[in-house]
Parts: sequence; structure tokens; C-alpha cells
Amino acid sequence: MSITVLIPTFNCEQTILKTLNSVKWADQIVVVDSFSTDNTLKLIKPYKVNLYQKEYINSADQKNWALKYCHSDWIFQIDSDEEVDSNSRKIILEAIRNANDELHCYMLPRKNHILGRWVKNGGLYPDWQYRLFKRKYGRWESKDVHAHVIVSGRIEKLDLNIIHNGMPNISKQLSNINRYTRYETDILIRNNIKFSYLKMILGPIYIFIKRYIFLYGFLDGWRGFFLATYTAIYYFFIHAKFLEAKVLGLKTSPK
Repeated sequence: MSITVLIPTFNCEQTILKTLNSVKWADQIVVVDSFSTDNTLKLIKPYKVNLYQKEYINSADQKNWALKYCHSDWIFQIDSDEEVDSNSRKIILEAIRNANDELHCYMLPRKNHILGRWVKNGGLYPDWQYRLFKRKYGRWESKDVHAHVIVSGRIEKLDLNIIHNGMPNISKQLSNINRYTRYETDILIRNNIKFSYLKMILGPIYIFIKRYIFLYGFLDGWRGFFLATYTAIYYFFIHAKFLEAKVLGLKTSPK
């Protein structure tokens, strides 16, 4: 049994070393880079990786394109701001040895670290991720944002945490919100969804109450409050940009 680890990268010099060190046991590491301009490529160079570069369209497109360079029967995909526990090799190898023909994918729980601390309430844990799958059966769904692997066979849970360091500071998250909400808006436009003022106005309120109260976000202190607020704002801007596109007659949300 062999495993290829697939890592998409772009300007991730702050996190890529932790990612690589946590999966350096893999039989093959494929990195698909979106033409990084920082020190990412320099940091990757000492590691035994297969490096390819492709202009970024969306995350799913990058990873599906890179699959042709993956040689193993099983693929483990991890992002450049994630890492796995030190016992990951043992757990993953045992899982694929025990997988029968009908089992095509494992989903793993993800621990989201917010401003240096794991936040487990507010709907953020276990945050199941479809990451370990048989190469010949798996492809990422055609979706601009938050796409996951689609397989035809059975999916089971694997008790191996992915550590996600995706929000090291608020500035980074604010820079992401414009891009991600644009992707979400474009999906609404392409699917000819009818705009709703009620969704734009009441939706953020509902989301905040759900995450902060009913999903116990308040147990995470000010981080829980921040995340509930951020998610509500995220939802609001999706629909505000959707309204913008309708008013201006746009086919895509402006960059």
C-alpha cells in the first residue's frame, strides 16, 4: 500500500513547514503551487516533493488537475495551513489496509485553531473533511468554494485529527472574506436563485444566534463571539453582493 499526499500552495511561508514535516513519511508528496511570490518555493525545495505550478481558478480545479501526477492508489489531501498528528502514518496505513473494495473514502475530523487556540464549539468540531480516498474513484466536486471529494463507494470516519491553523490573525480572515463571498455569490447567480431581502436581513441574525447560543459558541469566550459575528457578516455580504449583481446586471460578482 502506498500513499500520495497532495498539497495545494500559494504564499504560505508561515505554515508550509509544519505541513510538510507532518506528512514527510508519505511515499510521494505532490505540491501544486499557484505561482507563489513569497518564500514558499524556497522552503519547499529541501523536501522530496514533486512540485507543479498552475494558474489558480479555484481550489477544486487545482486539486483535480494535480491528481494525474499522483502515483499511489490512495490520496491524502492536506492544505498548506494544516498538519496532522505524529501518529498519522500508522493510523492511515492501518485504515487503507482494512479498507475493502466498497470503501472509497475516509473523512477526518478537523480542529480549527482560531488566533492560536482550538475552538471546538459553534459548529466548528468535528468539522468532517473528506481527505483520504482511492485515487481512481475520487474527484472534487465542480464548485468554486468549499468543494469536497465525491466518490461512488462507501465513506467511513477515521479517528485522526487534522489541525487547521487557518485563522492566525483577523487581518488574514478579512482578506479572505471578499474572495470567498464572491465565489458564493457567483454560485447563486449561476443557479438563477431568486434574491431575497429577508435572507439578507434575517439570515445573519439567525446564523449568529444559532452559532453563539444553540451551538454553544459562548463557551469559547470572545473567540466564540467573534466567530459567530464573522459568520453572520460573511452570510450578509454574500447576499449584499448578490443584490449588487442584480441591480447592476452583472453575470459575476466584481473582483
